[in-house]
Amino acid sequence: MSSLTPRDLRPGPTTLRVHRGALASIHDHARRGFPHEVVGILAGKRAGLEVSLAHALENERAGEDATRRFKVDALTVLKAEMALAAKGLEVVGYYHSHPDHPANYSDTDLAMALPDTSYVITAVHGHEDTGPTIVDTRSWRLAEDRAHMQHEPIELTTP
Repeated sequence: MSSLTPRDLRPGPTTLRVHRGALASIHDHARRGFPHEVVGILAGKRAGLEVSLAHALENERAGEDATRRFKVDALTVLKAEMALAAKGLEVVGYYHSHPDHPANYSDTDLAMALPDTSYVITAVHGHEDTGPTIVDTRSWRLAEDRAHMQHEPIELTTP
């Protein structure tokens, strides 16, 4: 199933707290990267699920495939996570965009999801007149049975 498949939007047991600046960074990254998917790390404090920084990564997937998938070398992710840890930040989760698709998780997203990790998906749609526009942003978290992801409400915060 793709991200076009309707998903259950009933709130799960957790809420992701995201600083407004971090969400603005995610949205800027998604608009700049359009029509390709963008990807990055949600950094902050795992306790309380608080995201204070969105760390952009480069989608290494090339060509048309980059509009529907992202790829980042594991060593690149590890180095970014270590640099964030050196700043006293923890990995709370990851984000990516869905160009011209809803902010729902896909089966690929579900298959790659890790437990106790937040996954923010931003829907960005292209418009000839106005350029790429953010349509929706949702957070998802793997359910205990790993059969689906639960909607995780996003609470905007100010540092």
